[in-house]
Amino acid sequence: MTAIDGARLLDDLATLARFGACGPGVDRVALSEADIAARRWLAERMREAGLEATMDRVGNVVGRDPRAALAILIGSHSDTVPRGGRLDGALGVIYALEIARSLREHEAGGPASPIGIDVVSFQDEEGTYLPFLGSRTFCGTLDEAEIASARSADGHPLADALRPLAEEPAPHRLDPARHLAFVEAHIEQGPRLEAARKRIGVVTGIVGIRRFRIVATGAANHAGTTPMALRRDAGAALIRIAADLLDRFPALAGDETVWNIGAIAFRPGAANVVPGVAELSLEMRDLDPAVLDRLEQAATERVAAESAAESGAGVSATIARTTTVAPTAMAPDLIEAMTAAAQSLGETPVMLPSGAGHDAMELGRVLPAGMLFVPSIGGISHDVAEATSDADIVRGCEVLAEAVDGLRRRLATAGR
Repeated sequence: MTAIDGARLLDDLATLARFGACGPGVDRVALSEADIAARRWLAERMREAGLEATMDRVGNVVGRDPRAALAILIGSHSDTVPRGGRLDGALGVIYALEIARSLREHEAGGPASPIGIDVVSFQDEEGTYLPFLGSRTFCGTLDEAEIASARSADGHPLADALRPLAEEPAPHRLDPARHLAFVEAHIEQGPRLEAARKRIGVVTGIVGIRRFRIVATGAANHAGTTPMALRRDAGAALIRIAADLLDRFPALAGDETVWNIGAIAFRPGAANVVPGVAELSLEMRDLDPAVLDRLEQAATERVAAESAAESGAGVSATIARTTTVAPTAMAPDLIEAMTAAAQSLGETPVMLPSGAGHDAMELGRVLPAGMLFVPSIGGISHDVAEATSDADIVRGCEVLAEAVDGLRRRLATAGR
């Protein structure tokens, strides 16, 4: 087993958290000064570990093991949300660094394994400018038109934010002849591991996401003088749709399905005006596309029924899908390797889907991918209060190192 140095791991996490520190958390949004400084520090730490490391012109940092023609790629992202936590993404990057470094130390003076460890920190997983900018660039699934049109929430163009990196090397690309698998460790960002009192989660897949915009259209009028029977009330129609969907969905959903009405708006939005237009956002997530299909069909049929029922009253309703993210299954071999590693170290892993998107979702479309979770205290993430105990952080890295060792042995035996 590659023995990691827990104290060194924790020290590196603490050092990385100083870039963009805000109280106990971190504000290190993509392509900010703090983000670029952190990436330059990561590249230097990778070089100190014996890797050939560079930051490219989108901000991805890749450390390549120069001794091996084949490699397992390990990593995550090091950008954060505004006023976020110090572990989201960073944990997986520092795990990768520590495992690669410990492997070099373990093999010092002896023959190198034919399968090495490459380390990556992807850019803008959080979507400050463009979600999964780094991993999509790395996989070759992002085109120049998307980069040209991408902007931050305050309207700042991605192309302008990338300009300071224009002299860096061309973007790193996935090498199918070299990279055999991608492994990402992450905090759970939810309460399930802590509630189960388990230290390790093995991810079975990353859920698909569908988002919809439902709009009801009637006519605004004076709420005090328009009789109830003569109103063209878009707000009432939308409320009926929303309430009915929340009642219907449980019978159509699976055990892991989640859905959310995250925003609702009436226009013009005054207490004394009948809403002329009302709209809401609906999101659903599940690993199984068939479940998502059922929920979408129910929503579509309910909106159509409301529109038909209210047509005589002058109210119509429409639904449009605005976002589609396909589910990504994790590779069975990697699930098995992580499960076996956890069990060999005395842990009983929880098998669970990831309800949030991760870089492994993009990598998993083109390469066998696996994910490991460690507990989030209180289930908190995307907040300065985000935390995981030091003991759980170290244990997670030990399990991941054992899983990667087992995977490397298996691949070497298979002649890869």
